[in-house]
Amino acid sequence: MLVNFSALPNESRIWIYQSNRKLSKEEVEYIDAKARYFLNEWTAHGANLEAGFEIRYNRFLIIGLNQANASASGCSIDASVHFIQSLEQKIGVDLLDKMNVTFYTGDFIAHKSLSEFKKMAKNRSVSPNTVVFNNLVNTKAEYLEHWEVPAKDSWHSRFLA
Repeated sequence: MLVNFSALPNESRIWIYQSNRKLSKEEVEYIDAKARYFLNEWTAHGANLEAGFEIRYNRFLIIGLNQANASASGCSIDASVHFIQSLEQKIGVDLLDKMNVTFYTGDFIAHKSLSEFKKMAKNRSVSPNTVVFNNLVNTKAEYLEHWEVPAKDSWHSRFLA
């Protein structure tokens, strides 16, 4: 059952999928339509899942699930991964690779491989104050408070000199 993302409780589980490039307006519209359909039909053992989503910065798809009523099962999580894979294939983007880092460079958002980010940290091209996207947050509350944070306050800090 699709609900507005803002209506999900702060304890809701979230998954963040980052694109390896900025999405076009048409691609965002496509993802929006497909996510609406998928989440409206998403179930776990026959029970409707109360889920919502948002697309941020033409780059991130954030899916939230209110687990108070029903939790995602192995099969429903598999279904969500297949959904994301279908988006990847249709649009030609990478949404599942967690070995990439997305961060601000001035007003722009950059996307680099983890190895490139490590090199940038070693060369001091990124600093402890570089704002990164911490896609490892697990709940909506963590997402709202700790998603866009200085590198020194996230798991990225291990790469800083």
